[in-house]
Amino acid sequence: MPKKRAHDPLPDEFASCEEAAEFWGTHDTTEYLDAFKTVDTMVDLRRRYYEVEIEQDVAKVLRNRARKGGTTPSRLASKLLREQLL
Repeated sequence: MPKKRAHDPLPDEFASCEEAAEFWGTHDTTEYLDAFKTVDTMVDLRRRYYEVEIEQDVAKVLRNRARKGGTTPSRLASKLLREQLL
C-alpha cells in the first residue's frame, strides 16, 4: 500500500490573487480534497464577449479616450464599432 505523501498546510486565506496562484501553481488540488465543499450555483449567461486584435497605437488611443470619457476601453470599442457597423 503506497504511503500518503505529506503536503503543505492550506492557508486559511491568501493575501492576494498572486499568492493564491503561486500556491496552486506548485500544489496539487487532489491533495486538499477535504478542504473543498460542493456548492450549488445558478448562472445566467446573457452576454458573450469576443476578443479582437488591434494594433498597439490604436489601443493606446482607445485607452486614452476611454479614460477621458469616463468609461472602459471595452465599452468604448463596442460603442465605436456599433456606430460604424450598424
